[in-house]
Amino acid sequence: MKRIITAIAAFALCATLVAQEKPSTLKFYGFIRNYFTFDTRESVAGTEDFFYYVPKDQNIIDGSDMNAHTSFRFAALTSRLGLDLVGYEYEDFKVTGKIEGDFYAGVSGVTGTAQFRLRQAFAAISKGDWKVTAGQTWHPMAADMPDVFSLNTGAPFGPFARTPLVRFDLSLSKSLSLTAAALWQMQYTSAGPEGASANYIKYGMTPEAYLGLNFTTGGFTARVGGDLLSIKPRWNDGKKRVSDRITTVSPFLFLQYKSGLFSVKAKTIFAQAGEHVNLNGGYGICEVKEDGSYRYTPTQNSSSWVSLMYGKKTQAILFGGFVKNFGTIEQLTGFKNGYAPASHLYFSKNSFSNMNAMWRVTPTIIHNIGKFSLGLEYELTSVQYGDYKTINGVKYLGNWGLAEDNLHWITNHRVQGLVRFSF
Repeated sequence: MKRIITAIAAFALCATLVAQEKPSTLKFYGFIRNYFTFDTRESVAGTEDFFYYVPKDQNIIDGSDMNAHTSFRFAALTSRLGLDLVGYEYEDFKVTGKIEGDFYAGVSGVTGTAQFRLRQAFAAISKGDWKVTAGQTWHPMAADMPDVFSLNTGAPFGPFARTPLVRFDLSLSKSLSLTAAALWQMQYTSAGPEGASANYIKYGMTPEAYLGLNFTTGGFTARVGGDLLSIKPRWNDGKKRVSDRITTVSPFLFLQYKSGLFSVKAKTIFAQAGEHVNLNGGYGICEVKEDGSYRYTPTQNSSSWVSLMYGKKTQAILFGGFVKNFGTIEQLTGFKNGYAPASHLYFSKNSFSNMNAMWRVTPTIIHNIGKFSLGLEYELTSVQYGDYKTINGVKYLGNWGLAEDNLHWITNHRVQGLVRFSF
């Protein structure tokens, strides 16, 4: 009898637990996307040259600019497949998840066969006013994007990075919430002596930190936040351990307003370095200490964009962006007569350390036929470069990490078509 009672009690407990659990619903989504792209100039661009950064500076040989030539390409490698897991509940906890990929890996330049690669993979648990997200997803400063269909979504005029993170969101009121996150580096990494690498944060052993406030009311949204990054560019000099470290702070502001078929968005960030989120920045050596370790100074750059969109079936979009490089906070080491070795400055791998300013204007038109879309975009990008000073084959910048001799503008005209079917 005692065994029967125990079995009944166990069955009742299991039934209670099952009653408290609600299963997940799986939702597949994605799109087949083809880009058709024409450029008037040799440029720095990734993902089979679809992810556009900057036009290259002039390279004059026998009176001819070797970078002033046109190019064309088209491909479907940015087609995407994703899976959302929604609806799972246990007691008062709600759990969601996402895994998403596209066909990006395996392509070098414009050559190769695209392979499926991970974009996002995270799980989130929430209860009441709080939510915790763990996995790989958008950097909090990169999540809000302009409406252009270009693969770069406005970069490098705003942060662009998907990264491993643990994020905490807390609702403070109906309109106000707080976001805090600890982040790591993987695909989008800091510059340094080894080139772009996640080793600098790995040996720094300090997660990147983000803290921000979000305000939403009616059709208006505002976010303000700051990013703190502390890395070790070197952990030894080949003979002994060194105590190198650089810590940077980057505040940002995002604004958005929507009314009917019209929306306007704007974002601005004043970044120290910032190359780990695809901004035009970096840092340099400003002191060699007695123990052989280095002290570093970051560049400061202002990066901003604004986008306007109107329409639903046919959408008209206008994007504008501006970047200004202010150079380093302190003078670089090795300076003499107003110049310092360019090798003492570690700059974004997607740009050039002699870049002083940059602007872009992008008008876009998209026509939607249900889930099928056709788009045409004109992207005008212009960069102000300064000449390096070359002495005995060594390139030099100004003391403050800026090339300011013979300032000149270099422009690329990009015309891009889009064919996309979403599901």
